[in-house]
Amino acid sequence: MSRTPPDAGGFVRRVGPFQATAINMSQMCGIGPFVTIPLMVAAFGGPQAVIGFAAGALLALADGLVWAELGAAMPGSGGSYVYLRQAFQYRTGRLMPFLFVWTAMLFIPLIMSTGVVGFVQYLGYLAPDMSRTTGDLVGLGMVALVVVLLWRGIEHIARITAVMWAVMITSVTLVIVASATDFSAARAFTYPAHAFALSSGHFWVGFAAGLTIGIYDYLGYNTTAYMGAEIKEPGRTLPRSVIYSILGIMAIYLLLQIGTLGVVDWKRMTDPGDIASTSVASAVMEETWGRGAADTVTVLILITAFASVFTGLLGGSRVPYDAAREQVFFRPYARLHPKHRFPTLGLATMGVITAIGFLIGRHTDLATLIQLLTTVMVIVQALAQVVALSVLRRRQPGLRRPYRMWLYPLPSFLALAGWLTIYGYADKNSPGRHPIEWSLAWLALGLIAFVVWARLEKVWPFGPKEISEEYLNPPVTPEAEPAEA
Repeated sequence: MSRTPPDAGGFVRRVGPFQATAINMSQMCGIGPFVTIPLMVAAFGGPQAVIGFAAGALLALADGLVWAELGAAMPGSGGSYVYLRQAFQYRTGRLMPFLFVWTAMLFIPLIMSTGVVGFVQYLGYLAPDMSRTTGDLVGLGMVALVVVLLWRGIEHIARITAVMWAVMITSVTLVIVASATDFSAARAFTYPAHAFALSSGHFWVGFAAGLTIGIYDYLGYNTTAYMGAEIKEPGRTLPRSVIYSILGIMAIYLLLQIGTLGVVDWKRMTDPGDIASTSVASAVMEETWGRGAADTVTVLILITAFASVFTGLLGGSRVPYDAAREQVFFRPYARLHPKHRFPTLGLATMGVITAIGFLIGRHTDLATLIQLLTTVMVIVQALAQVVALSVLRRRQPGLRRPYRMWLYPLPSFLALAGWLTIYGYADKNSPGRHPIEWSLAWLALGLIAFVVWARLEKVWPFGPKEISEEYLNPPVTPEAEPAEA
Protein backbone atom coordinates (compact mmCIF):
# COMPACT_ATOMS: atom_id res chain seq x y z
CA MET A 1 0.00 0.00 0.00
CA SER A 2 1.44 3.38 -0.95
CA ARG A 3 1.63 6.06 1.68
CA THR A 4 1.90 9.79 1.41
CA PRO A 5 5.09 11.46 2.59
CA PRO A 6 5.02 12.52 6.22
CA ASP A 7 4.64 16.22 5.42
CA ALA A 8 2.17 15.83 2.56
CA GLY A 9 -1.50 16.62 2.66
CA GLY A 10 -1.50 20.40 2.65
CA PHE A 11 -0.29 21.03 6.21
CA VAL A 12 1.83 24.14 6.77
CA ARG A 13 4.29 24.44 9.66
CA ARG A 14 3.03 27.63 11.29
CA VAL A 15 2.71 26.73 14.99
CA GLY A 16 5.65 28.07 17.00
CA PRO A 17 6.83 27.32 20.57
CA PHE A 18 4.49 29.75 22.37
CA GLN A 19 1.40 28.69 20.42
CA ALA A 20 2.28 25.00 20.83
CA THR A 21 2.64 25.35 24.59
CA ALA A 22 -0.64 27.30 24.79
CA ILE A 23 -2.43 24.59 22.78
CA ASN A 24 -1.24 21.89 25.18
CA MET A 25 -2.17 23.92 28.25
CA SER A 26 -5.63 24.75 26.90
CA GLN A 27 -6.35 21.05 26.45
CA MET A 28 -4.92 20.14 29.87
CA CYS A 29 -6.81 22.62 32.01
CA GLY A 30 -10.51 22.50 31.21
CA ILE A 31 -13.19 21.50 33.72
CA GLY A 32 -10.83 18.93 35.30
CA PRO A 33 -9.35 20.75 38.32
CA PHE A 34 -12.72 22.22 39.28
CA VAL A 35 -14.26 18.78 39.77
CA THR A 36 -11.29 16.67 40.88
CA ILE A 37 -10.00 18.62 43.90
CA PRO A 38 -12.65 17.04 46.19
CA LEU A 39 -11.91 13.63 44.63
CA MET A 40 -8.20 14.07 45.34
CA VAL A 41 -8.87 15.08 48.95
CA ALA A 42 -11.18 12.09 49.43
CA ALA A 43 -8.56 9.73 47.95
CA PHE A 44 -5.85 10.87 50.39
CA GLY A 45 -8.14 11.62 53.32
CA GLY A 46 -6.78 15.09 54.02
CA PRO A 47 -4.91 18.15 52.71
CA GLN A 48 -1.90 15.99 51.88
CA ALA A 49 -3.82 15.54 48.61
CA VAL A 50 -1.35 17.95 46.99
CA ILE A 51 0.86 14.86 46.67
CA GLY A 52 -1.53 13.61 43.99
CA PHE A 53 -1.06 16.61 41.72
CA ALA A 54 2.72 16.48 42.19
CA ALA A 55 2.79 12.73 41.43
CA GLY A 56 0.59 13.26 38.38
CA ALA A 57 3.01 15.91 37.12
CA LEU A 58 5.98 13.55 37.60
CA LEU A 59 4.24 10.79 35.61
CA ALA A 60 3.21 13.30 32.94
CA LEU A 61 6.83 14.50 32.64
CA ALA A 62 8.21 10.97 32.35
CA ASP A 63 5.58 9.99 29.78
CA GLY A 64 5.94 13.38 28.09
CA LEU A 65 9.60 12.61 27.33
CA VAL A 66 8.41 9.48 25.48
CA TRP A 67 6.06 11.63 23.41
CA ALA A 68 8.83 14.20 22.89
CA GLU A 69 11.28 11.74 21.32
CA LEU A 70 8.67 9.99 19.18
CA GLY A 71 7.01 13.23 18.08
CA ALA A 72 10.28 14.95 17.19
CA ALA A 73 11.43 11.91 15.18
CA MET A 74 8.08 11.41 13.38
CA PRO A 75 6.48 14.87 13.16
CA GLY A 76 3.44 13.88 11.15
CA SER A 77 -0.27 14.07 11.83
CA GLY A 78 -1.63 11.30 14.06
CA GLY A 79 0.44 10.98 17.24
CA SER A 80 0.16 7.51 18.81
CA TYR A 81 -1.44 6.12 15.67
CA VAL A 82 1.77 6.85 13.73
CA TYR A 83 4.20 5.70 16.43
CA LEU A 84 2.45 2.37 17.07
CA ARG A 85 2.14 1.70 13.34
CA GLN A 86 5.85 2.26 12.82
CA ALA A 87 7.04 0.26 15.84
CA PHE A 88 4.83 -2.83 15.70
CA GLN A 89 4.29 -3.30 11.95
CA TYR A 90 7.18 -5.80 11.75
CA ARG A 91 5.42 -8.49 13.80
CA THR A 92 1.72 -7.68 13.93
CA GLY A 93 1.02 -5.62 10.82
CA ARG A 94 -1.71 -3.05 11.45
CA LEU A 95 -2.99 -4.59 14.69
CA MET A 96 -1.63 -1.99 17.13
CA PRO A 97 -2.79 1.15 15.26
CA PHE A 98 -6.19 -0.51 14.79
CA LEU A 99 -6.45 -1.25 18.52
CA PHE A 100 -5.38 2.29 19.34
CA VAL A 101 -8.24 3.72 17.27
CA TRP A 102 -10.61 1.16 18.79
CA THR A 103 -9.70 2.18 22.35
CA ALA A 104 -9.58 5.90 21.46
CA MET A 105 -13.20 5.65 20.38
CA LEU A 106 -13.98 4.75 23.99
CA PHE A 107 -11.57 6.77 26.13
CA ILE A 108 -11.88 10.05 24.17
CA PRO A 109 -15.68 10.33 24.61
CA LEU A 110 -15.36 9.10 28.22
CA ILE A 111 -13.04 12.05 28.86
CA MET A 112 -15.68 14.30 27.31
CA SER A 113 -18.37 12.74 29.50
CA THR A 114 -16.47 13.87 32.61
CA GLY A 115 -16.91 17.40 31.33
CA VAL A 116 -20.67 16.85 31.08
CA VAL A 117 -20.74 15.47 34.63
CA GLY A 118 -18.83 18.54 35.80
CA PHE A 119 -21.26 20.82 33.96
CA VAL A 120 -24.26 19.29 35.76
CA GLN A 121 -22.46 19.38 39.12
CA TYR A 122 -21.74 23.11 38.88
CA LEU A 123 -25.19 23.82 37.49
CA GLY A 124 -26.44 22.32 40.74
CA TYR A 125 -24.85 25.25 42.58
CA LEU A 126 -27.05 27.71 40.64
CA ALA A 127 -30.09 25.41 40.82
CA PRO A 128 -29.82 23.57 44.16
CA ASP A 129 -33.33 22.10 43.87
CA MET A 130 -32.52 20.35 40.57
CA SER A 131 -33.52 16.68 40.78
CA ARG A 132 -31.33 13.81 39.61
CA THR A 133 -33.67 13.13 36.69
CA THR A 134 -33.54 16.78 35.64
CA GLY A 135 -29.76 16.70 35.88
CA ASP A 136 -29.65 13.59 33.69
CA LEU A 137 -31.85 15.27 31.08
CA VAL A 138 -29.73 18.43 31.15
CA GLY A 139 -26.54 16.41 30.59
CA LEU A 140 -28.04 14.39 27.74
CA GLY A 141 -29.41 17.59 26.25
CA MET A 142 -25.95 19.14 26.41
CA VAL A 143 -24.43 16.20 24.51
CA ALA A 144 -27.19 16.39 21.91
CA LEU A 145 -26.66 20.15 21.48
CA VAL A 146 -22.92 19.70 20.98
CA VAL A 147 -23.49 17.02 18.32
CA VAL A 148 -26.11 19.17 16.56
CA LEU A 149 -23.76 22.16 16.50
CA LEU A 150 -20.89 20.04 15.18
CA TRP A 151 -23.19 18.39 12.62
CA ARG A 152 -23.39 21.70 10.82
CA GLY A 153 -19.63 21.91 10.54
CA ILE A 154 -17.39 24.54 12.10
CA GLU A 155 -15.09 27.05 10.44
CA HIS A 156 -13.94 29.10 13.42
CA ILE A 157 -12.61 26.47 15.80
CA ALA A 158 -9.43 28.47 16.52
CA ARG A 159 -11.55 31.38 17.77
CA ILE A 160 -13.69 29.11 19.93
CA THR A 161 -10.58 27.49 21.42
CA ALA A 162 -9.11 30.91 22.19
CA VAL A 163 -12.33 31.97 23.95
CA MET A 164 -12.36 28.72 25.97
CA TRP A 165 -8.74 29.30 26.99
CA ALA A 166 -9.50 32.88 28.09
CA VAL A 167 -12.59 31.86 30.08
CA MET A 168 -10.74 28.96 31.75
CA ILE A 169 -7.75 31.15 32.69
CA THR A 170 -10.10 33.80 34.05
CA SER A 171 -11.94 31.23 36.17
CA VAL A 172 -8.76 29.70 37.59
CA THR A 173 -7.18 33.09 38.26
CA LEU A 174 -10.24 34.40 40.09
CA VAL A 175 -10.38 31.32 42.34
CA ILE A 176 -6.63 31.49 43.10
CA VAL A 177 -6.74 35.24 43.85
CA ALA A 178 -9.91 34.90 45.95
CA SER A 179 -8.39 32.08 48.00
CA ALA A 180 -5.28 34.18 48.64
CA THR A 181 -7.40 36.96 50.19
CA ASP A 182 -8.76 34.68 52.93
CA PHE A 183 -6.05 32.02 53.15
CA SER A 184 -5.50 30.07 56.36
CA ALA A 185 -2.20 28.23 56.55
CA ALA A 186 -3.42 26.27 59.56
CA ARG A 187 -6.39 25.00 57.56
CA ALA A 188 -4.29 24.13 54.50
CA PHE A 189 -1.36 22.46 56.27
CA THR A 190 -2.87 20.72 59.29
CA TYR A 191 -2.82 17.01 58.49
CA PRO A 192 -4.73 14.14 60.11
CA ALA A 193 -2.83 11.58 62.15
CA HIS A 194 -0.79 9.08 60.12
CA ALA A 195 -1.33 11.11 56.92
CA PHE A 196 2.14 10.16 55.68
CA ALA A 197 2.37 6.63 57.08
CA LEU A 198 4.11 4.99 54.13
CA SER A 199 3.89 1.58 55.78
CA SER A 200 0.10 1.77 55.63
CA GLY A 201 -1.66 -0.02 52.82
CA HIS A 202 -4.32 2.68 52.99
CA PHE A 203 -1.74 5.30 51.99
CA TRP A 204 -0.72 3.45 48.84
CA VAL A 205 -4.30 2.76 47.76
CA GLY A 206 -5.00 6.47 48.21
CA PHE A 207 -1.79 7.34 46.36
CA ALA A 208 -2.78 5.16 43.38
CA ALA A 209 -6.22 6.78 43.29
CA GLY A 210 -4.64 10.22 43.54
CA LEU A 211 -2.14 9.39 40.79
CA THR A 212 -5.04 8.36 38.52
CA ILE A 213 -6.90 11.59 39.21
CA GLY A 214 -3.68 13.59 38.82
CA ILE A 215 -2.76 12.17 35.41
CA TYR A 216 -6.36 12.65 34.27
CA ASP A 217 -5.97 16.35 35.08
CA TYR A 218 -2.74 16.55 33.05
CA LEU A 219 -4.07 14.74 29.97
CA GLY A 220 -3.52 16.97 26.95
CA TYR A 221 0.24 17.50 27.34
CA ASN A 222 0.60 15.44 24.14
CA THR A 223 -1.78 17.48 21.97
CA THR A 224 0.96 18.98 19.79
CA ALA A 225 2.24 15.48 18.97
CA TYR A 226 -1.05 14.86 17.14
CA MET A 227 -0.49 17.94 15.00
CA GLY A 228 3.23 17.38 14.37
CA ALA A 229 2.84 18.19 10.66
CA GLU A 230 1.86 21.77 11.59
CA ILE A 231 4.65 22.48 14.12
CA LYS A 232 7.58 24.75 13.24
CA GLU A 233 10.96 23.13 13.87
CA PRO A 234 9.33 20.10 15.55
CA GLY A 235 12.67 18.78 16.78
CA ARG A 236 12.86 21.75 19.12
CA THR A 237 9.30 22.97 19.50
CA LEU A 238 7.49 19.72 20.25
CA PRO A 239 9.63 18.57 23.22
CA ARG A 240 9.61 22.06 24.71
CA SER A 241 5.84 22.44 24.34
CA VAL A 242 5.33 19.18 26.25
CA ILE A 243 7.69 20.02 29.11
CA TYR A 244 6.74 23.70 29.48
CA SER A 245 3.02 22.98 29.45
CA ILE A 246 3.32 20.33 32.19
CA LEU A 247 5.39 22.64 34.41
CA GLY A 248 2.99 25.55 33.82
CA ILE A 249 -0.13 23.52 34.59
CA MET A 250 1.54 21.97 37.64
CA ALA A 251 2.08 25.46 39.08
CA ILE A 252 -1.56 26.38 38.41
CA TYR A 253 -2.90 23.17 39.96
CA LEU A 254 -0.78 23.45 43.11
CA LEU A 255 -1.82 27.07 43.64
CA LEU A 256 -5.45 26.10 43.08
CA GLN A 257 -5.32 23.05 45.36
CA ILE A 258 -3.44 24.74 48.22
CA GLY A 259 -5.52 27.91 47.94
CA THR A 260 -8.75 25.94 48.05
CA LEU A 261 -7.62 23.94 51.10
CA GLY A 262 -6.75 27.23 52.79
CA VAL A 263 -10.33 28.48 52.48
CA VAL A 264 -12.62 25.41 52.64
CA ASP A 265 -12.15 22.80 55.36
CA TRP A 266 -11.15 19.55 53.67
CA LYS A 267 -13.80 17.58 55.54
CA ARG A 268 -16.48 19.57 53.69
CA MET A 269 -15.09 18.32 50.38
CA THR A 270 -15.67 14.70 51.43
CA ASP A 271 -19.24 15.30 52.65
CA PRO A 272 -21.69 14.35 49.85
CA GLY A 273 -24.28 16.72 51.31
CA ASP A 274 -21.98 19.75 51.17
CA ILE A 275 -21.80 21.91 48.04
CA ALA A 276 -17.99 21.92 48.40
CA SER A 277 -17.93 18.23 47.40
CA THR A 278 -19.34 18.97 43.93
CA SER A 279 -18.74 22.70 43.31
CA VAL A 280 -15.63 23.51 45.32
CA ALA A 281 -14.65 26.56 43.26
CA SER A 282 -18.09 28.07 43.83
CA ALA A 283 -17.76 27.36 47.55
CA VAL A 284 -14.38 29.14 47.65
CA MET A 285 -15.79 32.22 45.89
CA GLU A 286 -18.82 32.32 48.19
CA GLU A 287 -16.62 32.09 51.31
CA THR A 288 -14.31 34.86 50.15
CA TRP A 289 -16.10 37.33 47.86
CA GLY A 290 -19.77 36.46 48.38
CA ARG A 291 -22.59 34.82 46.47
CA GLY A 292 -22.51 37.18 43.49
CA ALA A 293 -18.88 36.39 42.72
CA ALA A 294 -19.58 32.68 43.21
CA ASP A 295 -22.43 32.79 40.70
CA THR A 296 -20.25 34.63 38.17
CA VAL A 297 -17.38 32.13 38.41
CA THR A 298 -19.85 29.24 38.25
CA VAL A 299 -21.17 30.56 34.93
CA LEU A 300 -17.59 30.82 33.62
CA ILE A 301 -16.95 27.22 34.67
CA LEU A 302 -20.14 26.10 32.88
CA ILE A 303 -18.89 27.81 29.71
CA THR A 304 -15.52 26.10 30.11
CA ALA A 305 -17.18 22.69 30.53
CA PHE A 306 -19.38 23.13 27.46
CA ALA A 307 -16.51 24.40 25.31
CA SER A 308 -14.21 21.55 26.38
CA VAL A 309 -16.80 18.95 25.34
CA PHE A 310 -17.40 20.80 22.08
CA THR A 311 -13.73 20.98 21.06
CA GLY A 312 -12.99 17.48 22.40
CA LEU A 313 -15.67 15.82 20.28
CA LEU A 314 -14.67 17.92 17.29
CA GLY A 315 -11.10 16.65 17.44
CA GLY A 316 -11.90 13.15 18.66
CA SER A 317 -14.29 12.40 15.82
CA ARG A 318 -11.38 12.84 13.40
CA VAL A 319 -9.35 9.97 14.89
CA PRO A 320 -11.31 7.06 13.31
CA TYR A 321 -11.71 9.13 10.13
CA ASP A 322 -7.94 9.55 9.65
CA ALA A 323 -7.34 5.84 10.30
CA ALA A 324 -10.12 4.70 7.96
CA ARG A 325 -8.85 7.02 5.24
CA GLU A 326 -5.45 5.27 5.48
CA GLN A 327 -7.18 1.86 5.44
CA VAL A 328 -6.35 1.02 9.06
CA PHE A 329 -9.95 1.03 10.33
CA PHE A 330 -13.45 0.29 9.09
CA ARG A 331 -14.10 2.09 5.80
CA PRO A 332 -17.48 3.68 6.71
CA TYR A 333 -15.63 5.91 9.17
CA ALA A 334 -13.84 7.55 6.23
CA ARG A 335 -17.07 9.09 4.92
CA LEU A 336 -17.56 12.84 5.18
CA HIS A 337 -20.76 14.84 5.25
CA PRO A 338 -21.48 15.77 1.60
CA LYS A 339 -21.95 19.48 2.38
CA HIS A 340 -20.13 20.36 5.58
CA ARG A 341 -17.23 17.89 5.17
CA PHE A 342 -17.00 16.41 8.65
CA PRO A 343 -16.81 12.69 9.62
CA THR A 344 -20.43 11.79 10.29
CA LEU A 345 -20.06 8.26 11.69
CA GLY A 346 -17.15 9.17 13.98
CA LEU A 347 -19.06 12.12 15.45
CA ALA A 348 -22.26 10.11 15.91
CA THR A 349 -20.46 7.17 17.55
CA MET A 350 -18.52 9.34 19.97
CA GLY A 351 -21.61 11.40 20.77
CA VAL A 352 -23.50 8.26 21.80
CA ILE A 353 -20.59 6.97 23.91
CA THR A 354 -20.25 10.39 25.59
CA ALA A 355 -23.93 10.25 26.57
CA ILE A 356 -23.56 6.70 27.95
CA GLY A 357 -20.39 7.68 29.85
CA PHE A 358 -22.20 10.65 31.37
CA LEU A 359 -24.96 8.39 32.69
CA ILE A 360 -22.35 6.00 34.11
CA GLY A 361 -20.64 8.89 35.89
CA ARG A 362 -23.93 10.24 37.23
CA HIS A 363 -25.19 6.93 38.56
CA THR A 364 -21.90 5.64 39.95
CA ASP A 365 -19.45 8.46 40.63
CA LEU A 366 -16.96 10.61 38.75
CA ALA A 367 -13.97 8.77 40.23
CA THR A 368 -15.21 5.48 38.75
CA LEU A 369 -15.60 7.10 35.34
CA ILE A 370 -12.02 8.41 35.52
CA GLN A 371 -10.79 4.94 36.55
CA LEU A 372 -12.58 3.39 33.57
CA LEU A 373 -11.21 5.79 30.96
CA THR A 374 -7.65 5.56 32.28
CA THR A 375 -7.63 1.74 32.38
CA VAL A 376 -8.92 1.62 28.80
CA MET A 377 -6.19 4.04 27.73
CA VAL A 378 -3.29 2.45 29.62
CA ILE A 379 -2.75 -0.82 27.73
CA VAL A 380 -2.86 0.18 24.08
CA GLN A 381 -1.69 3.77 24.25
CA ALA A 382 0.37 4.40 27.39
CA LEU A 383 2.18 1.10 27.93
CA ALA A 384 2.47 0.20 24.24
CA GLN A 385 3.90 3.60 23.40
CA VAL A 386 6.63 3.35 26.03
CA VAL A 387 7.56 -0.01 24.54
CA ALA A 388 7.37 1.48 21.03
CA LEU A 389 10.15 3.95 21.83
CA SER A 390 12.59 1.13 22.66
CA VAL A 391 11.40 -0.99 19.72
CA LEU A 392 12.03 1.85 17.28
CA ARG A 393 15.51 2.47 18.71
CA ARG A 394 16.29 -1.14 17.88
CA ARG A 395 14.31 -1.56 14.64
CA GLN A 396 15.07 1.85 13.11
CA PRO A 397 18.46 2.95 14.46
CA GLY A 398 18.86 5.21 11.43
CA LEU A 399 15.74 7.21 12.27
CA ARG A 400 16.66 10.87 12.68
CA ARG A 401 16.06 11.84 16.31
CA PRO A 402 16.44 15.60 16.83
CA TYR A 403 15.53 15.04 20.47
CA ARG A 404 16.57 12.00 22.47
CA MET A 405 15.04 11.21 25.86
CA TRP A 406 17.08 12.58 28.75
CA LEU A 407 18.54 9.86 31.02
CA TYR A 408 17.13 7.07 28.80
CA PRO A 409 15.75 4.58 29.79
CA LEU A 410 15.02 5.91 33.31
CA PRO A 411 11.98 8.05 32.31
CA SER A 412 10.58 5.08 30.38
CA PHE A 413 10.83 2.88 33.48
CA LEU A 414 9.25 5.62 35.59
CA ALA A 415 6.38 6.00 33.12
CA LEU A 416 5.85 2.22 33.03
CA ALA A 417 5.81 2.06 36.82
CA GLY A 418 3.29 4.89 37.02
CA TRP A 419 0.91 3.47 34.43
CA LEU A 420 1.14 -0.03 35.93
CA THR A 421 0.36 1.41 39.39
CA ILE A 422 -2.74 3.12 38.00
CA TYR A 423 -3.86 -0.05 36.26
CA GLY A 424 -3.03 -2.44 39.09
CA TYR A 425 -4.96 -0.48 41.72
CA ALA A 426 -7.96 0.34 39.53
CA ASP A 427 -10.26 -2.33 40.97
CA LYS A 428 -9.22 -1.53 44.56
CA ASN A 429 -10.08 2.12 44.01
CA SER A 430 -13.44 1.26 42.42
CA PRO A 431 -14.77 -1.67 44.47
CA GLY A 432 -17.62 -3.44 42.74
CA ARG A 433 -17.11 -1.49 39.48
CA HIS A 434 -14.39 -3.70 37.90
CA PRO A 435 -12.72 -1.17 35.54
CA ILE A 436 -9.90 -3.64 34.76
CA GLU A 437 -12.37 -6.28 33.64
CA TRP A 438 -14.27 -3.75 31.52
CA SER A 439 -11.03 -2.53 29.89
CA LEU A 440 -9.97 -6.10 29.08
CA ALA A 441 -13.43 -6.86 27.68
CA TRP A 442 -13.19 -3.81 25.39
CA LEU A 443 -9.72 -4.91 24.28
CA ALA A 444 -11.01 -8.43 23.56
CA LEU A 445 -13.82 -6.98 21.45
CA GLY A 446 -11.20 -4.92 19.64
CA LEU A 447 -9.21 -8.05 18.81
CA ILE A 448 -12.34 -9.69 17.42
CA ALA A 449 -13.13 -6.57 15.41
CA PHE A 450 -9.59 -6.56 14.04
CA VAL A 451 -9.86 -10.16 12.88
CA VAL A 452 -13.12 -9.37 11.08
CA TRP A 453 -11.67 -6.22 9.54
CA ALA A 454 -8.39 -7.89 8.53
CA ARG A 455 -10.33 -10.70 6.86
CA LEU A 456 -12.37 -8.20 4.86
CA GLU A 457 -9.29 -6.16 3.89
CA LYS A 458 -7.09 -9.24 3.30
CA VAL A 459 -4.21 -7.93 5.42
CA TRP A 460 -2.11 -9.64 8.12
CA PRO A 461 -2.82 -12.28 9.40
CA PHE A 462 -4.79 -12.95 6.20
CA GLY A 463 -2.31 -11.19 3.93
CA PRO A 464 1.11 -9.50 3.80
CA LYS A 465 2.32 -7.15 6.54
CA GLU A 466 3.27 -4.30 4.15
CA ILE A 467 6.22 -2.78 5.99
CA SER A 468 6.49 1.00 5.57
CA GLU A 469 9.43 3.02 6.96
CA GLU A 470 8.61 6.43 5.52
CA TYR A 471 10.25 8.37 8.36
CA LEU A 472 13.69 6.79 7.93
CA ASN A 473 14.53 8.98 4.94
CA PRO A 474 11.78 11.61 4.73
CA PRO A 475 11.87 14.30 2.07
CA VAL A 476 13.63 17.31 3.64
CA THR A 477 12.37 20.80 2.86
CA PRO A 478 13.28 24.13 4.48
CA GLU A 479 9.87 24.17 6.20
CA ALA A 480 9.98 20.57 7.37
CA GLU A 481 13.56 20.24 8.59
CA PRO A 482 13.65 20.18 12.39
CA ALA A 483 16.39 21.95 14.26
CA GLU A 484 18.69 20.00 16.52
CA ALA A 485 17.89 20.27 20.22
